Amino acid sequence: MHLDVQDLRNFYYRSTLGRAAQASIRGQLLRMWPDATGETIAGFGFAAPLLRPYLSEARRVMALMPGPQGVMQWPAGQPNVSVLCEETSWPVETGRVDRLVLLHGLETSEQPSALLDECWRVMAPRGRAIFIVPNRGGLWVRSDATPFGYGRPYTLTQLENQLRGHQFTIEQHAAALYRLPSPRRFWLKSGAMIERVGRRLPAMMAAGVFLVEVSKQTHPQKGHMIRTRRTNPIRVLEGLSTPIAEPA
Repeated sequence: MHLDVQDLRNFYYRSTLGRAAQASIRGQLLRMWPDATGETIAGFGFAAPLLRPYLSEARRVMALMPGPQGVMQWPAGQPNVSVLCEETSWPVETGRVDRLVLLHGLETSEQPSALLDECWRVMAPRGRAIFIVPNRGGLWVRSDATPFGYGRPYTLTQLENQLRGHQFTIEQHAAALYRLPSPRRFWLKSGAMIERVGRRLPAMMAAGVFLVEVSKQTHPQKGHMIRTRRTNPIRVLEGLSTPIAEPA
């Protein structure tokens, strides 16, 4: 079940806790992808808050938002790059996307297998994708006051196995959201320190979300080449005037 775009916008842009969550996840994304100059970047779900740093350097940025969620104009004050689309049929050419980011897309999808197939389709042969999903063992999935409390949370092993089953190669994984999902002032002010300490702890115990980077797995053609001998047309024509004996 997808969340409503208005609720997502209010959380990430109009609440202090949401802006802190955005900063934590985006900071980890930038550590994994510090540069995307000249590349085509797409986000699916509600990945728009994470894509802003790439607007000035990427060749093209697209924010794909599924129909059940709804769409909003983004970025504010600039030409719109957000698109309302079907969950498993995007208005993007095959092999066009160099970098793909999913946030609130996979765990809320009613057709996760078909969605992963669509991700694979739009990615370039050397493309990369980062899937961001709630940590099943984290604190954020236990709070209905944040978007991470909805949908299907994952363990790291579950997510990586699902991605491998759809022809993706796991490149690396990371985690974010170590702060507590509380809007109280004390925890908000302590958030930056908790984030620094949390990176030293096992991600499965402390993090609110996992970030798994994958590449598109392509297989070379298999089998043996068979040569077929073509009949010489000149020999056939010669046989019409001067019959040529063929072995019995």
